[in-house]
Amino acid sequence: MHDAQSLTIAELREFASFAPCEQRYIKRSLDVGLGRADAVKLWARDAEELSSIRLQYDAYRDIQRLRGITPDEMSLDGLEDYMGRLLRMTAFDLGQERLNGFSSYRFLYERLLGPDIRPWLPAAFCGASALPQLRPERRKLLLQSLSEAAATAPGWSARAPSFFPEFVEAEAA
Repeated sequence: MHDAQSLTIAELREFASFAPCEQRYIKRSLDVGLGRADAVKLWARDAEELSSIRLQYDAYRDIQRLRGITPDEMSLDGLEDYMGRLLRMTAFDLGQERLNGFSSYRFLYERLLGPDIRPWLPAAFCGASALPQLRPERRKLLLQSLSEAAATAPGWSARAPSFFPEFVEAEAA
């Protein structure tokens, strides 16, 4: 039990280290992707956010499918369908310019898609970060955020995340 508690605390600390815009986007994205709440009601502060959330629902339409088709790491079978869907979703999220690097992206996607996604995240992140749809300075920032250790990890934990941040109503002053 102690190990599980310390891992949860590490997840809480990691989330707390993200910029406020990243924290907000992760919580919103979890509401959209996991169907936890009406993200439009909770998160849309203006017409631009309303439009962005509606587009996000569309971008996340393959989440259930991605959870069910994780390809074998040693085979190319199913790779293009899986990576194509993952790359499309990743490109949407990075294009929103609210995730500032690999750590916040990884944190979000481990929760959206589960621990089996971990080996695929560096490739999807690099691929989406290098797309011409992103401004050159944004591409540079994102690509530089991926550490060599994350890009070349020899293995990944199979442990499911335990902390899923949620919307908290602002307290009255």
